[in-house]
Amino acid sequence: MKKGNEKELVKRIARLAKQNQQLRNKIKELQRLSEKSGKENEKFKALLAQIEPQKLTGLKKDTPQQPLTFKMSTVLFAEIQGITNAVSDMDSDLLLDELDEIFFEFNATVKKFNIEKIKTIGDTYMCAGGIPVKNITNPIEVVLAALEMRNFIESYEKVQKNRDERIWKIKFGIHTGPVIAEFMGKKKISYDIKGDTVNTASRIQSNADHGKIIISIMTYELVKEFFSCEYYGKIPAKYKGDMDLFEVKGLKPEFSEDENGIVPNHAFRVKFGLIQFSDMQEIILDKLEKELPEHLFYHNVKHTVDVVTEVELIGWAEGVSDEEILLLKAAGLFHDAGHTIAYQDHEMHGTKLAREILPKFGYSVEMIDRICDIIMATKLPPRPNNLLEEIICDSDLDYLGRSDFIPVSNTLYKELKVQNMIGSLNDWNKLQVKFISGHQYFTETARNLREVNKQKQIERISRLIVDDED
Repeated sequence: MKKGNEKELVKRIARLAKQNQQLRNKIKELQRLSEKSGKENEKFKALLAQIEPQKLTGLKKDTPQQPLTFKMSTVLFAEIQGITNAVSDMDSDLLLDELDEIFFEFNATVKKFNIEKIKTIGDTYMCAGGIPVKNITNPIEVVLAALEMRNFIESYEKVQKNRDERIWKIKFGIHTGPVIAEFMGKKKISYDIKGDTVNTASRIQSNADHGKIIISIMTYELVKEFFSCEYYGKIPAKYKGDMDLFEVKGLKPEFSEDENGIVPNHAFRVKFGLIQFSDMQEIILDKLEKELPEHLFYHNVKHTVDVVTEVELIGWAEGVSDEEILLLKAAGLFHDAGHTIAYQDHEMHGTKLAREILPKFGYSVEMIDRICDIIMATKLPPRPNNLLEEIICDSDLDYLGRSDFIPVSNTLYKELKVQNMIGSLNDWNKLQVKFISGHQYFTETARNLREVNKQKQIERISRLIVDDED
């Protein structure tokens, strides 16, 4: 490893250790909740309220839904002005039809970016990201939607109406913070949101100039890595003094496919995917916690978390790219997910789940194919064909060279024993010595970290073996 990269690697390892501890805490909490068998809990209610409206049909129609608090939602207000700009001989019904066309396009845009339309108030359009399904990427998605909306308005009359004179103008106010969401409707669920975040977004829009996308400093801090922004000014904020505002110009050049900074490129999607990964990870870990058989004492949520953490650590040390880190983490997340379907051939079942779920998070067919190849490389005995496959194989069997080898290996023995796949503990120790003696770590990083300790494990287990009596 180059010395210039050592400090960066230390920082990354420290960050990974912190994330790993947070995930371990989450696992403990999920395990505590799962012990409440047969009892509905608040987490279940919150998750139920977040699923798609069409899946809520099983609820009693007359049962009122309690409001939920979302700690991070990004609210957008877009005010469209056109009626007052129209020339006197233009038909008012025609203008209203055009406004409907604009709103129809906006509806398609917010759906594309997983944003919830809240309502229209006259010529003002209101939507919010991060509800009803919580996600960490909603500030980025809302700003992307605003860029597309503005671009549509700017080209609408010239392209679709063949009109030289512009009538329709638009301005945006965006703010990120907590909201209270209320659920309404029976056949079709709709949402309304309240709170200071909503009021602040509305006030930002009121103070914006036409053609401008203005965001609060809270939103700015969450999106500034992706977008070119300029300081815009201040507005008074309740109980907080003055709030800084910023104008979004567009995507940064390195993240844009076009000169206008509207269309994200591959580099954007990779960086966005690394942030979005935590949302997908939470979903998959919840799935594993609920659906993995109880007898999987080794191939459990903790093992998946360990592998996801380790592939990133080894990956950075081996100098792989950001995109390859994303592929490795996704493969680590799904590599044992197939155990929810069957113990045998769980790697293949894991690839099927990956092909089903990953497209919903924006992964391309090419990326998914590579992820599935990486997953299949974990099938024993490991025969990796490239560096990424070597990294996940080393991560999957990382415990062989760790200080906690004995307690971890005991969980694997317990898992195999309950399925009648292994005999006595003595038989297990013999099998382990044979397996570890024939095992090799593939990456230089894993060899440096684990090989010495792995040899010590062989010596320790060998002393535990009892010779067969004649």
